[in-house]
Amino acid sequence: MLVLAMLAATAGAVVAYGDPDKIARAGDSVSKMLRQRSLEPAPAVQIARGKAGEFALHAKINGVKAPMVIDTGATSVVLTWETAKAIGLPIEMLEYNVDVETVGGHTKAARLTLDRLAVGGLVEKSIPALVVPRGQMKTNLLGMSFLDRLESWGVQADKLMLHGYPDVAGRHKRRAAAN
Repeated sequence: MLVLAMLAATAGAVVAYGDPDKIARAGDSVSKMLRQRSLEPAPAVQIARGKAGEFALHAKINGVKAPMVIDTGATSVVLTWETAKAIGLPIEMLEYNVDVETVGGHTKAARLTLDRLAVGGLVEKSIPALVVPRGQMKTNLLGMSFLDRLESWGVQADKLMLHGYPDVAGRHKRRAAAN
């Protein structure tokens, strides 16, 4: 911000003197600097396909590491009861009133919002999620409530590529450094 303020002041001084060439050069310099500094590269994560054909990873949920499997058929991030407890969610206060179909059959799940979910350099906040009752699932699912927030994702050969949006003004780096 200090750099922008200095550039604005310099541009204002040039405008005050009215030299058209200096005004044009100052405008070009400001535009070039803003383009270079406004967007940081988009974060991306590459996940190799597992032996059973799945794309498994370790995410950080509210700062706690948790194993997950990508599931594009899941409309939401779905956590096991055990993971929800391990990451400190208020499992005793959850209301299991959402019908879900799992590999094991029909069950109820509790709806909640995760403060923060990170997969490598991809960090999303306020992620809608579900928690299933104890023993209903063995694996946490990284579903569409996370994947829909990405710029793109897709499979190339035996790798799943997740691409976030470019970060404006380096916020991503500042967030990562703060956490």
